[in-house]
Amino acid sequence: MTDADIRAKLRSLIDPELGLTYDRLGLIGSVQTTSDAIKIGVQLPTPAYPGRERIGEAIGAALSSSVDGRKIDVTYSWQVLGRETGGKIGLRIKNVVAVGSGKGGVGKSTTAASLAYGLKHFGAKVGLLDADVYGPSIPLLTGAKGTPVVRDIELPNGQRIQRLEPIDADGMKVLSIGFLIRENQAVIWRGPMLHKLLTQFLQETDWGELDYLIIDLPPGTGDVSLTLSQLLGLAGAVVVCTPQKVALLDAIKAISMFDQVKIPVLGIVENMSGEIFGRGGAKAKAEELGLPFLGEIPIDATIRVRGDDGLIGSLFEDDNPVKPHLLRMVQNVAMQITRRVLVDAPMPSLEIL
Repeated sequence: MTDADIRAKLRSLIDPELGLTYDRLGLIGSVQTTSDAIKIGVQLPTPAYPGRERIGEAIGAALSSSVDGRKIDVTYSWQVLGRETGGKIGLRIKNVVAVGSGKGGVGKSTTAASLAYGLKHFGAKVGLLDADVYGPSIPLLTGAKGTPVVRDIELPNGQRIQRLEPIDADGMKVLSIGFLIRENQAVIWRGPMLHKLLTQFLQETDWGELDYLIIDLPPGTGDVSLTLSQLLGLAGAVVVCTPQKVALLDAIKAISMFDQVKIPVLGIVENMSGEIFGRGGAKAKAEELGLPFLGEIPIDATIRVRGDDGLIGSLFEDDNPVKPHLLRMVQNVAMQITRRVLVDAPMPSLEIL
């Protein structure tokens, strides 16, 4: 059996996560046959791909009758797929993802930080931008400190430009107005100043090459989302809400806002699930709206303690009650981004009354 024969056998297999053929996904990166082994290199579209062993099992089953006693050796690598959504303003970022909510107090910033650290945990190159100018929480949650500085950057053509350098937080680039003001200082700005700052944080910042840039939006529906939609094409938005009805009402408004400014909604995350807030409200609403449900994050003191201590990233470093829930949420978001890149199916629109 030649390498071409092996590829032909695997081409039409269906990926269990995305429902697309291996050929469409470009999963089979390399094929090498020897006298005692068939080596298959699988290239995943994101390092957060769940249950990758199922791909190996499917490959083994497809080739079982043709191996002639040889061992099937499947290895995995990954290459993040993206639309280079910041390309039109000079960003080298494959996927820019907004995390928003219809109201404050639902754990949006914690979820955004967890998503960023989770993608980093899987191996992706990630940045985290705090666009919540009036209530920046990312410096506290990440424990990052310092003041961003402006540096001269030399472009390939020899031109020198000035760019803002993000703060390093455990190997992840982070930027927030919280690094530029006193901890107890209030920001009292009108829309144009907010637009100018956000433009600087995106267009005039040296983010480098990233697989994902996670943007923590301010609560509600306002200027920031409109600015983002004007500056760059986002890979999508994640909506965070708690299970109770009052939060779901505002989450629907956030979904409607994203729909109006042409930012695709990747799905809904239910935060603080269980006990006093109940459980399942966000999942039911996602099903009602025809949107993906991205997972539930339980209400657990571990998250509060780690966040207050500036150690939100440590939730992915040890065994704790919330880690499996966070990993599942991160994987679901990554797969929804991949699905949109490959399929580009329009997300459901809400009728604006």
